[in-house]
Amino acid sequence: MLGLGAGAAAAVSLAGCGGLTGSDGSDGAGGSGDGSKPEPKPSATVRPIGDGSTSFTGKQPHQPAAPKPLEPGETPPQFVVFSWDGAGEVGNGLFPRFLDLAKEHGAHMTFFLSGLYLLPESKKRLYDPPNNPRGASDIGYLTDDHVKDTLKNVRRAWLEGHEIGTHFNGHFCAGSGSVANWTPKQWRSEIEQAKSFVKKWRTHSGWTELESLPFDYDKELVGGRTPCLLGQDNLLPTARELGWRYDASSPGGRQVWPAKKQGIWDLPLQQIPFPGRSFEVLSMDYNMLANQSLNTTKAPAHNYPGWREQAAGAYISGFKRAYESNRAPFFVGNHFEEWNGGIYMDAVEQALKHIAREKEKGGDVRLVSFRQFTDWLDVQKPEVLERLRTLDVGQEPAGGWNDFLKGGAGSSATGGPDAS
Repeated sequence: MLGLGAGAAAAVSLAGCGGLTGSDGSDGAGGSGDGSKPEPKPSATVRPIGDGSTSFTGKQPHQPAAPKPLEPGETPPQFVVFSWDGAGEVGNGLFPRFLDLAKEHGAHMTFFLSGLYLLPESKKRLYDPPNNPRGASDIGYLTDDHVKDTLKNVRRAWLEGHEIGTHFNGHFCAGSGSVANWTPKQWRSEIEQAKSFVKKWRTHSGWTELESLPFDYDKELVGGRTPCLLGQDNLLPTARELGWRYDASSPGGRQVWPAKKQGIWDLPLQQIPFPGRSFEVLSMDYNMLANQSLNTTKAPAHNYPGWREQAAGAYISGFKRAYESNRAPFFVGNHFEEWNGGIYMDAVEQALKHIAREKEKGGDVRLVSFRQFTDWLDVQKPEVLERLRTLDVGQEPAGGWNDFLKGGAGSSATGGPDAS
């Protein structure tokens, strides 16, 4: 069994994983929107939905070719999904920074938008969270200017081909009001409210001069990640009723091919090698922080260079282990935060660039959103996916992929799990 060390506890608590800590007046790069770059435009067909907060603009641009089933003997692609919890822009420029990075390297990502990040704080009592006081939230409401910046970046993200999922609303992780205790009915209330804050931001803010979001959120929203990776079991019945296709909330996943849980694709964060340590860590910035600086997000700066390289090394090791063995998809979760001097943002950028170089070398590496990966899963033959699931962590197919996926005599796996 793989050792988790403190990473296991971090996966359960993740006490600070949803809060954004940017400040007004920050002069970080791209602090508001995407600087001087021209903003992407929707198609010529724009049909307002509801109060005009969202709109139908046609098929989402910049999508990959329609997925195809694997042919007998074909090597599976190496899928990599970078995802972001909260997805608010608070003046530190991190949202546009990673949109620029994705554009540079032909990557698509998933942004799990917190619904409250589109609700002005002056209207906070519109939020009625399950088992918590009206208007309460364990993450801060954004300033009006930052709500506007978030709208601009979410709009840009979708037009550049990224997915907009949900991180729900108030991020309650502790006490009787924790999402861990919510019923399926309460999850439905939370989801409907999260959707309403996206679909009615114009009504709630009065900002009729701002451009609408260029998508129908009822159709766009097909998956999410719960706060602190809690409450999935009771979320899934509601997710299935709503027609969701995947959930990314399960804690402590392993680098193996995914299966469905309660009829929904279960796409968890994964245990990956943690350089210099005997245990593995979940593939998320906050879990690395929890193992490096414990309960502080502002540790002494002399630690930063070593921790930055350790975090980047963890992501790169996780990618390499899958790419060179069972080709299981690699999932990474992050937050637009400047914890410990921003080292985790630098680490994920370093890792993405490393992975993009592997793609540029000619390997079948695909930097996709969760939705795009789910599209691929849904067209595969069930028996092929079942066979892929027989490969353990770090385990290569005996005789190579040609024999393994042909189901021939040499179609057993070889090599044991890599528990480094």
